[in-house]
Amino acid sequence: MYAQNVPFHESAFAAADAGSRAWTAWSPRPDIAPRCYIDELHSRTGQGALALSGNGNPAVFGGWERLLAGIQAGAWYRFRASYRAEGLDSAPRQVVPRLDWMDAGGKRVGQPEYPWETTAGGEWTTVALDAQAPEHAAAVKIQLLLVNAPRALVWWDEVSLESVQAPAVRNATVASVNLKPRGSLDPVGDLLALMERAVPRPVDIVLLPEGINGVGTGKSYAEASEPIPGPTTIRLGDWARQRKTWLVAGLYEREGQAVYNTAVLIDRQGRVAGRYRKVYIPREEYEGGITPGSDFPVFRTDFGTIGLMICWDSRYPDPARALALRGAELILMPIAGGSETLSKGRAIENHVFFAAAGYDHPTWILDPDGEILARAPEGGTVAVATVNLNRRYPDPWLGDMRGRFMKESRFDLQVDPPGRR
Repeated sequence: MYAQNVPFHESAFAAADAGSRAWTAWSPRPDIAPRCYIDELHSRTGQGALALSGNGNPAVFGGWERLLAGIQAGAWYRFRASYRAEGLDSAPRQVVPRLDWMDAGGKRVGQPEYPWETTAGGEWTTVALDAQAPEHAAAVKIQLLLVNAPRALVWWDEVSLESVQAPAVRNATVASVNLKPRGSLDPVGDLLALMERAVPRPVDIVLLPEGINGVGTGKSYAEASEPIPGPTTIRLGDWARQRKTWLVAGLYEREGQAVYNTAVLIDRQGRVAGRYRKVYIPREEYEGGITPGSDFPVFRTDFGTIGLMICWDSRYPDPARALALRGAELILMPIAGGSETLSKGRAIENHVFFAAAGYDHPTWILDPDGEILARAPEGGTVAVATVNLNRRYPDPWLGDMRGRFMKESRFDLQVDPPGRR
């Protein structure tokens, strides 16, 4: 196979050059190979494109590949390419660029990387990834694959790979508070007092438990509820502004006739920056008059992208999955009580940092492997951990599972619930 050295950039593809063997067609079997051809009419640059057709074959798997030499083991590289597609059912799963690292003898080293970060621009979508060449790597195969897409036509253009600096450390310090006020006339005040004496300076975000404006008071959800912004967010905002930190707290929120179990996000200036209304409501909360939310928003902060969950959400896979797909790097969860195993599972299966502040659930901070980075084992204590949001957690046998999660998850399959078959 023809090899070219890095840095590499190609945006001109002509049928007359096909004999150069620079790009070659690949498939594990001839009977499932896509049609690979140079299309001089459809391109982003006007100079031709690498085209793939599913050719009506539901088992289609394969595409274009090109070998690049000059890779340095341990160095970082940025891949970018743009594609346009028709006839897809699930673009993330069916349009699959891949970096397959090779040693000097042409044997695979490490695990393939799956570029998954996308930017849409009109008819064309750009995919990108920064990846580190594994030990012993001397070359890389760029593969542009079409997977199980019988009706698809895909055009690739502006394919590049270049050396980049290793990603800088992007630290965020997280504090998670363990306190369950009992018989208190002012549970929010109790939490603020603990935060003042036990949360160190500086931190980037503080997490408080669920329903802090009602816990320990004996009030019903409706009696404890208040608007957002409201009295509790004002008090929390004053503290966040003084400490110059972000803050997440679980509150019972009133809007019109609806009462929500809400997690509110307050920024470093003490302003309400967002809210998440608990989507999964257990029967006890339904019977108490709680209304469920209907979305899984993520929030951009000055240190990274976060998502919020609340308690019963952890029993189901889709809240954390939706937040991860929307770019959450850290999920924060106020919780009363629940399964430790499932909480760890949500971090592991979605490859995100995960923090919980609980009453009858651990107050802890987890890494994407589900390992406990910090824990507050007793009431009146605070778990604190500094996490590097740019750190990758590759598995030696499976590779970077965050990339594989984005490319391999079967979100194209719709499962009908009981009664709708």
